[in-house]
Amino acid sequence: MRRREFIGLLGSVAVAWPLGANAQQAERVRRIAVLLPAAANDPDYQAWFGAFLQALAQSGWTIGRNARIDTRWGANAAEVRKHAAELVALSPDVILAHGAGAVAPLLQATRTVQIVFPIIADPVAAGFVDSLARPGGNATGFMLFEYGISAKWLELLKQIAPDITRVAVLGDPATPTGPAQFGFIQAAAPSLKVEVNTLNRRDAGDIERAVATFAQTPNGSLIVTPGSLAQLHRDLIVKLAARHKLPAMYFDRLFVDAGGLASYAPDRIEMYRSAAAYVDRILKGEKPAEMPVQAPTKYDLVINLKTAKAMGLTVSPTVLARADEVID
Repeated sequence: MRRREFIGLLGSVAVAWPLGANAQQAERVRRIAVLLPAAANDPDYQAWFGAFLQALAQSGWTIGRNARIDTRWGANAAEVRKHAAELVALSPDVILAHGAGAVAPLLQATRTVQIVFPIIADPVAAGFVDSLARPGGNATGFMLFEYGISAKWLELLKQIAPDITRVAVLGDPATPTGPAQFGFIQAAAPSLKVEVNTLNRRDAGDIERAVATFAQTPNGSLIVTPGSLAQLHRDLIVKLAARHKLPAMYFDRLFVDAGGLASYAPDRIEMYRSAAAYVDRILKGEKPAEMPVQAPTKYDLVINLKTAKAMGLTVSPTVLARADEVID
């Protein structure tokens, strides 16, 4: 089911579930807290949250009968830290928290309340878990990527834009996963006959200057890797790629929705569904310490054909046939 459908679904769920609050039930009500690092009207997070709610309902958890959900939205780091403390103080049975920016303040506040993350870059490098197989603490969940997927970004980019010979990897110096991701891209480069370099920049001005300088030499392209910097400057990065006609591969389909060329990424709706399954298991007695952190098993290739045409690219029928979604 696609993102727009889930926005509608969330509205219908919100209408239907409170009706159960009037029923007289003796069943124990479990408290689920949710911490999302976004504005409450963010349509993408609403869709992912909707998927989580639907999956909980399918597992038998009904608001007003056997479940209560306390949700906090934080549009910046200060709000997230404040809401993390508030949610821990409620002593919920489990907390759903998106990303390192939400998980870190929660783990600073508690080592007893159980936490599930639907999406995170590298929980081992961040110190959130002891290992992927045996997390060992009060948090577990789902990684956004396996490191090896970085090489696939380069491979697909070369297939979409065969004439490229130079790739700038736009990373975030504050993201611990960056060096490993670049290492896989660099290892794949010789067989694809491309030269790769990093463009680790810290603010919008840095990004704009670096991309403009890189684009002065022909046959260039971009790979945008995960990090808060890329998320913050998503629209700028997409505009720079279009302005300089740099074919770009992104780590998230949200960039393609904003006009970027292509992405190869897991389906975040499915990741939120999987997180709901972990919450269900915890509410039924399992412990995060013994529940392995999992990586996605399926990635979707999304191509924006309109952007390709604007860049003068003719995407081959073979590549289009491989795409999970083509935006015209």
